Amino acid sequence: MPEGVAKTAIAYHEKYAQYDLGPGHPYRGDRFPRAWEFFKKMGLLERPEVVVVRPEPAGREDLLRVHDEKYVDLIFRLSEHSRPYDWETPCSPEILEAALLITGGALAVGSKVMEGEVEKGVAMGGGFHHAGRDYGGGFCLFNDVAILAVFLKERYSLDRIMIVDHDVHAGNGTSDIFYSDPTVLFISIHQDPRTIYPGTGFVHQIGSGPGEGYNVNVPLPPGAGDESYMKVLKEVVRPLAEEFGPQLIISNGGSDPHFMDLLGSLRITARGFYSITRFLTGLADELCGGKYVLMPGSGYNPSVLPMSWYALVAGAMRLEPDGIEEPRSPPPEPDYVKKEVEKVISEIREVLKPYWRCLRA
Repeated sequence: MPEGVAKTAIAYHEKYAQYDLGPGHPYRGDRFPRAWEFFKKMGLLERPEVVVVRPEPAGREDLLRVHDEKYVDLIFRLSEHSRPYDWETPCSPEILEAALLITGGALAVGSKVMEGEVEKGVAMGGGFHHAGRDYGGGFCLFNDVAILAVFLKERYSLDRIMIVDHDVHAGNGTSDIFYSDPTVLFISIHQDPRTIYPGTGFVHQIGSGPGEGYNVNVPLPPGAGDESYMKVLKEVVRPLAEEFGPQLIISNGGSDPHFMDLLGSLRITARGFYSITRFLTGLADELCGGKYVLMPGSGYNPSVLPMSWYALVAGAMRLEPDGIEEPRSPPPEPDYVKKEVEKVISEIREVLKPYWRCLRA
C-alpha cells in the first residue's frame, strides 16, 4: 500500500441479509448483498487500503450498555417465537441474529479506529436510530449507533463524541438516549418531522439538564437538496464541531434522503451523499486525527441504494467520485425551499446561541 494512504475497515457478514422484514415491507435483506456486489463491481474491496472485517455478534452485555434489561428480554422472547414488536417491526431468530452481527460489526470497526489499526471505519447496515433505551420501532430493535458510542466511551475513556445523523428521518432513539449527556454532541439533519416519521426532531428539542444544548435538530423542508444540505454542514455542523472538539465522529445515514427514495421527500443525489461524507471525514481529519465511523443502512429504493451507499463510503475514504451516477436527472431544488432552509438555520442559531459561542456572531 502506498505510504500515507489511510486504511479503512469495512464490516460485513452474509447473514446481514437475514435482517429482512418480509415481503411487501420496504426494509428487505437483499439490500446488503446488492450493495456488497456493487462495491465489488466498483473495485472498492480490492483496494489495498480496505480491510474487510467479518464480525462476531454483539453480546447481551453490549446491548445492556444502552438498553433496559426488560426491553432486551422482550426482544429476545419475541424473536424466539417470531412475534412482531409492532406492526412494522417484526422479530424472528434470523432477524435477531442479523441485528447482533450488524451491531458487532460496528463495535469491531470502531475498536480498530480507536486502536489506530485503521483511520476510518464503515459499519455496513448500521444506523438503527429509532430504538431507544426501552423501546423499538421504525424497523429498529437495538440502537447500534448508541451502543457503539457508549462502548467506545467506556473502553477508551472518551468524553467528546460527535454523532451526525444524516438519515431522512430524525434519530429519535439516539436523541433520547443522549438527551441529558454533554459528552455526546448529537446532530440530526432530517426531513421536517411534521411531514414524516417519527414526528419528532424539532429545533426546540435541545437536550436537558447537563446535556442542554448538545442535542441539535435540523429539520429540512421537503424538496431540500444537495445545496441546502451542504449549507447546513458548513454553517451549523462545522462551527459546532470546531467548538466541541470531538475525539471521534460517528455518522449514520443511508440512501433514504435520495430524490428517488420511496419513503422520503428530500432531493439529495448520489454525488450529494459523496459530498456529505467527504465533508465529515474532512472534519475528522482536522479535529480528531481522522477518527471517523460511518454507518450506512437506510434506503428503500433498490435501484439507487447500492450506488448511494458506495458514494457515502467513497466520500468517507476520500476517493475520487468517479463512476457515481444517477439513473435519471435530479429535480432542481426550489428557491423557496432554499429560503426556508435559511430560516431554519437562523432559528437554530437563535435557540442554541446561549450554549455555543460560535453561533453568537
